[in-house]
Amino acid sequence: MIIDIPENSDFSIHNIPFGMFSTKDGSPRAGVAIGDHILDLVAVHGLGAFDFEVSVLERNDLNDFIALGKKVTSKVRTDIQKWLQDDSSILAGKQNLFVRQSDAQMHMPICVGDYTDFYSSIEHATNVGKMFRDPENALLPNWKHIPVGYHGRASSIIPSGEPIYRPKGQTIPQDAKQPIFGPTQRLDFELEMGFVVGKNTEMGDAVSTNDAEDHIFGLVLFNDWSARDIQKWEYVPLGPFLAKNFASSISPWIVTLEALEPFKVEGPKQEPKVLPYLEYEGKKNYDINLEVGISPKNEKETTVCYSNFKYMYWNMAQQLAHHTVNGCNIHVGDMMASGTISGKEENSFGSMLELAWMGTKPIQINDGSERKFIQDGDTVTMRGYAQKGDIRVGFGEVSTKVLPAK
Repeated sequence: MIIDIPENSDFSIHNIPFGMFSTKDGSPRAGVAIGDHILDLVAVHGLGAFDFEVSVLERNDLNDFIALGKKVTSKVRTDIQKWLQDDSSILAGKQNLFVRQSDAQMHMPICVGDYTDFYSSIEHATNVGKMFRDPENALLPNWKHIPVGYHGRASSIIPSGEPIYRPKGQTIPQDAKQPIFGPTQRLDFELEMGFVVGKNTEMGDAVSTNDAEDHIFGLVLFNDWSARDIQKWEYVPLGPFLAKNFASSISPWIVTLEALEPFKVEGPKQEPKVLPYLEYEGKKNYDINLEVGISPKNEKETTVCYSNFKYMYWNMAQQLAHHTVNGCNIHVGDMMASGTISGKEENSFGSMLELAWMGTKPIQINDGSERKFIQDGDTVTMRGYAQKGDIRVGFGEVSTKVLPAK
């Protein structure tokens, strides 16, 4: 191996995720994560390794690189895997091609043109329905027939490490007749995965479930921040607005679908039978272990959630097929999020709303405090990895600190 890779690293030879990084002596550029290092793709291009223009690696995002298509991007990934394992390859003896991750700053990996958030975990939807509607009929009538989604705000998607400010908005106090304005008192995380569109379509075109994977470049961890009290007041009749558009945080490395191929699994059985355009063949869910930790200011982290992406009722192929079935066009760099990922066990619920059950079951934190929702000074960190035997492919983390409202 050209470079040492720590045991159980998220960024093994099986992974090779893509991202944008910079160092003190250089502007943002494309790289891949390998162990504790980043392989500088611009520097590798300088060795004559690739047959495309270097400019696509020197932009502020990966959009133009992704737009080259999987025939190109997948070859870059597999070539790097071969070179890293060949002591006589073009990478051999060239330590200047590698940058320590600790010496680099990560940036948004893509320019997000449009963002759609789905609502695809049946456990999450059931929990929310029990709390806010009817414990006996928690799911709305359409939930098992369509992958429910809404269009979110792309401009406020930010990379790991960038803090957020507690949002303000209208809320309605209990038993009050008039709303009040101020900072949310119920700031929440939502544990999600996001996928990056890797291929354009034209208006009027639809992407089938069979072709969906050709249009998905890869995945990131996704924290869809939510202000629950603002949401409760505003969501009827048109759904969340200010409760969601203030921030969403993503992990900086995009893990390709090819790297996740070994971790495909069967999804939950869908009853009643879906309409033909939502039917699919093969395994479309992914076995990805997920966890969430909360770190109060200057205190150690407490893990509050262990979940898994395999629980999703609606898979990514169905989400993309439904999104485009009416002819909606998609573009390279568009982001689509899974919706909160919850499992059947209480410690697998993917939000504080569920974990603390609307504040009735506070979560104990290691420093002796408790949490019903996220407090100022807290840092929320999400991690994810897939493992099968000796093959490990991870996402790193998305970590975000909450600052007081401006």
